[in-house]
Amino acid sequence: MTTDDARTLIDDVLREIAPGMDDPAGLAADADIRDALELDSLDFLNFVEALSKRTGRRIDEDDYPELATPGGTAAYLTGQEAGRG
Repeated sequence: MTTDDARTLIDDVLREIAPGMDDPAGLAADADIRDALELDSLDFLNFVEALSKRTGRRIDEDDYPELATPGGTAAYLTGQEAGRG
């Protein structure tokens, strides 16, 4: 998975869990996803679960802080692809 592929996946998932959001691609790579989209804990969990389901990878709770921003999430997904976990 490339960084662009990861970002497309992230944007698609954000559209699903925050349907009122016009353009997730407009989020800066370092924007806090929860703050920017006013997501509560359940929304964030839905985000993580959707990423896990679409990638076929388990995402442990200890890794959730790495998913706080679009850039961090993309790095996590591409790093895992390279044999991280």
